[in-house]
Amino acid sequence: MRCGQEEESVPSTMADTFSGADDPAGWPGHLWLEGRTVVHLQSDQERPSHMPRGPVARSRTGFVNPAMAPARTRSVLLLQDALEHGWLADKRPIRALDALCATGIRVRRWRNEIAPKLQERLHITANDLDSKALDWALSSVRKNRVNGTFPELEDEQMPIEHITEDGIHFQRYDARMAMIQGSFQWIDLDPFGSPVQFLDTALQGLGRVGVLEVTATDTAALTGSSSTSGMRRYGHNGIVDHYAHDDAVRVLLGTVATSAARLDRSIEPILALFDGHHVRVSVLVRKSKLGADENRQQMGWRVRQNDVPYTFVKHPTPEQFERSSGPMWIGPLWNEDITSRMTEDHAVNCCLPTERDLKSGSDIGLEWSDLDQVYAERELRRSVRYISEASSLLSSEHLLLPYDQIAPWAKAASMPSMVDLIAALNEEGYLTARVPDLRPYIATKAPYEVVLEMVRKMDSTE
Repeated sequence: MRCGQEEESVPSTMADTFSGADDPAGWPGHLWLEGRTVVHLQSDQERPSHMPRGPVARSRTGFVNPAMAPARTRSVLLLQDALEHGWLADKRPIRALDALCATGIRVRRWRNEIAPKLQERLHITANDLDSKALDWALSSVRKNRVNGTFPELEDEQMPIEHITEDGIHFQRYDARMAMIQGSFQWIDLDPFGSPVQFLDTALQGLGRVGVLEVTATDTAALTGSSSTSGMRRYGHNGIVDHYAHDDAVRVLLGTVATSAARLDRSIEPILALFDGHHVRVSVLVRKSKLGADENRQQMGWRVRQNDVPYTFVKHPTPEQFERSSGPMWIGPLWNEDITSRMTEDHAVNCCLPTERDLKSGSDIGLEWSDLDQVYAERELRRSVRYISEASSLLSSEHLLLPYDQIAPWAKAASMPSMVDLIAALNEEGYLTARVPDLRPYIATKAPYEVVLEMVRKMDSTE
């Protein structure tokens, strides 16, 4: 069973299947570092490569997908930013839930890597339906304790059945039951596949203001390459072309916005990315009928044009429909103030293993070389690369262009380097930056013809 999936029956208490009394079979496995946090891997799972790519097959309890490490890093940075800068709950406590926590890597990274001075305001709940995964998570916490005193929830806010370690409340429930139990300020929803079955409950589980982070790995449906599942799950008519990745992000945002509107809630995107094999969106959610109505104005379609790569419209005409993808979110994708602080140096300072971390890991059997440390830093930098540079552009209206298509569109014999093209457009007063994606994209304030003319000009000077 995949962690977090529904079983035929759910126990009324956790006592029969989730005691946390003994280490799970195969413990302690072998050790790895993700960020500054020791991860226990089952012995038959291969040592992860640094900066892994791609999806993984459904697997057994205790399997860790290292390709999701960058997403977990960004989650650490966003939650710390909310605590530090007070944009979510001012200086009040934040109740954070990982609804499908599996073996607990994300919650352990929240507890271990967010600055100690902020931990007193962070209440963490970890939930999963797989008792074996939770046992693995509990043993991981107990063998790698974080120094500090952590806050307790008020009695009426405590999970009905739970085990607490390092201030993390572990519980075993269906994810929807876990989310609806309490008024959370932060919910992370990372299922295997599509998140649509969980969205309504996740939105209802947030307080008046909260953050919802959603992962979707069914990229075939979101990009349009599987038209039937895209229409069935997201009501999306897709086109597989250079804009499929951006479409996927906007379709997921639009789905979250539509679900929120039914509950008289609005969303504001904080950070939304296509990252290799998954889409990840983080949104600020408010109870607001007016905001929900305003969100409707941010829904529309992407129409491919002859004179420009695309334009966004509210509704395509019958003539445009065959060249249109949607419906989707057509508004800003990021929050500039927050994403401008997600620099590479900040990620390294927050999440790179320290000498103390390495010493503690070595004491329990971690093997970590100097080269591992170099690769770990590269991975952290990759997880936020280009985000701060593109923060202003993706927080406002912009033109997105696939770099490898610009020369053919301009009918230029050669293409300048991306760095040179970005610099040239910025020198002309048109804000331009690279966009985080495995494929090379640029976002720019320059009109399409200006970009083409710049490429022709730079081609002629070669």
